[in-house]
Amino acid sequence: MSHSPAAAPVADPWPAPYAGGPVHAEVSLPGSKSLTNRALLLAALSDGPSVVGRALRSRDTLLMAQALTALGADVDTAGADWTVTPGPWRGGTHVDCGLAGTVMRFVPPVAALADGPVTFDGDPHARTRPMGEVLAGLRGLGVRIDDDGRGRLPFTVHGTGAVRGGTTVIDASASSQFISALLLAGPAYDDGVEVRHEGPPVPSLPHLAMTVASLREHGVQVDDSVPDRWRVHPGPVRATDVAVEPDLSNAGPFLALAAVTGGSVTVRDWPATTTQAGDVLREILAAMGCTVERVPAGLQVTGPTAPAGLRGVDLDLHDVGELTPVVAALCALAEGPSVIRGVAHVRGHETDRLAALATELGRLGADVTETEDGLRFSPAPLRGGTFRTYADHRMAHAAVVVAAAVPEVLVEDVATTAKTFPDFPGAWAGLFG
Repeated sequence: MSHSPAAAPVADPWPAPYAGGPVHAEVSLPGSKSLTNRALLLAALSDGPSVVGRALRSRDTLLMAQALTALGADVDTAGADWTVTPGPWRGGTHVDCGLAGTVMRFVPPVAALADGPVTFDGDPHARTRPMGEVLAGLRGLGVRIDDDGRGRLPFTVHGTGAVRGGTTVIDASASSQFISALLLAGPAYDDGVEVRHEGPPVPSLPHLAMTVASLREHGVQVDDSVPDRWRVHPGPVRATDVAVEPDLSNAGPFLALAAVTGGSVTVRDWPATTTQAGDVLREILAAMGCTVERVPAGLQVTGPTAPAGLRGVDLDLHDVGELTPVVAALCALAEGPSVIRGVAHVRGHETDRLAALATELGRLGADVTETEDGLRFSPAPLRGGTFRTYADHRMAHAAVVVAAAVPEVLVEDVATTAKTFPDFPGAWAGLFG
């Protein structure tokens, strides 16, 4: 268990809208960040130009585009559909990771293919995010990396124009991205790559399924038939135009708005099948007493009406940890006790999300206890106040859900939501009439 993280004060907290009654709305979401960044990277590794349709335009995806461009690809981000033209991988360049886990983890295995050194750094908090297992995995494949033993940013990858590949063993219990990073670059390595995981269970398995599906969509042969072992065969990455699904994790606050106001919210174009973690919101909201149904426009959630209110839940979110902040906000507003478990790994996300949620929800009156791997809630009335976000977009999502149900909640640094959702405050406020 850790203490609450430090948060620098941010000027002019945002007075998030209070509903005061049921909200009824239909929303269209921007594209998935996870799918966009996988598609961009595989397009840059491909055997010809390709288009990433409905690409998400956000800080994280623009950082990925800039990183791939710095390494020699051409990424045209004009318009809604982005064209990616591969080029020879070049070194002697720098990659700014911002606070994007997909950039700091997915790009170094590609940088190993460059013809010289590539330096990596990012935002101050990015230097606290775990990176060591990606670097250890690359070292196991013969790549030279200088990180002064930190296992974190900043570091330098010394590209030699090729990577032999082969088998590498890592502990990916802190993030499935450690495995995805090596698999995505694997087809470009001489012998492909086999990644073996040794350690506690890998979190966020839907994201690994997404990586495997993305590789196969580009004609890459992947063997994931043995638990904790993934084998990517060497060979061309077929240039493939892809259309990016809506970001279902970003659906969290919008569907939660229906839940906490007794209203009804429809998210348009919800995919019939998907590898996105956000799809589990359907089960979570149903368990809390919401009506969840597919309608012609997409997915519709209708919240319970008083006096029943939201039911408490006991949830293991190990595979879908990114949903923890919004679900925690719902638990804080529920009529019964709740437990969130299995998410110790979210301490290594944009901030220590468990400590941050316990601190901020507690400040607004929630009866919340931080556990080793989650949060425990007992019903308690909430009150207004300032909710800090710690430069974490998902913390801002939790804040606005609480604010919809509790008057006079101020959200510090709501602009951090631009990481995955351009003009989230405008889209959110527009739902309140």
